[in-house]
Amino acid sequence: MELIPVLDLLRGQAVHARRGARLRYQPVQSVLLPGSAGDAIALARAYHTMLGAWRCYIADLDAIEGWAPQTKLIEALAEPEHAFGPGLIVDGGLTTARAASVLLEAGAGSVSVGLETLRGFKDLRKIVEAVGGERVIFSLDLMNGRPIQRRTGRVASEEAVVIELAARAADAGVSAVLVLDLAVVGSSAGPRHLDLIDGLKRLLGLPVYSGGGVRFQADLRLLEEAGCDAALVGTAIHSGAIGPGGADTGEHIVVE
Repeated sequence: MELIPVLDLLRGQAVHARRGARLRYQPVQSVLLPGSAGDAIALARAYHTMLGAWRCYIADLDAIEGWAPQTKLIEALAEPEHAFGPGLIVDGGLTTARAASVLLEAGAGSVSVGLETLRGFKDLRKIVEAVGGERVIFSLDLMNGRPIQRRTGRVASEEAVVIELAARAADAGVSAVLVLDLAVVGSSAGPRHLDLIDGLKRLLGLPVYSGGGVRFQADLRLLEEAGCDAALVGTAIHSGAIGPGGADTGEHIVVE
């Protein structure tokens, strides 16, 4: 299983995401970069050189909240010599095919289209048709297990509804589905929705990713046993629980 490090970007800085309370996010402090809180470029470079990661998940919180996307910063992060280079997966609050193309032109290798900002699955299908399904991941955005659809105002708690949303994304042609519960992000509470991940993996026949809650290597093994193909990790890397100098040194990228 692949470990994908996360960069949450807010007003040009890398911030520490915690439980979806974005107004309270602070510049991230990481054991990878002592004394360099919030330096997105340096942190991205550390992910690549110190962790050996070949993909990095970027959440452009400015764009997700409806402000202008941070395309210049994404261009800088895609620079291979001084930052991360190829392999960026960018969630830029996408609603249109043109917006997806802009991110890809800025250097993203693929885009994540989040349920939180998606206006409808017709828009998701248009994005897939425009840029290719192999470059599109669907983020099944949840809050305590409930789908987040802020722009439509719809919420539902039934698991059947969650599964239906993922199935509609798969039908639109995405390459993978990410189960992302914002209530768990930055919580160090352990991974959630293992049964959902297992069910989606069996139903969709697509790679299924997980985001939020990972504390240490044992959590990654739990996710892998549930059929998860990749885990998004931030807090456990920044604390040193996973990665160079941490309890899980040597096992932090691929779980066999």
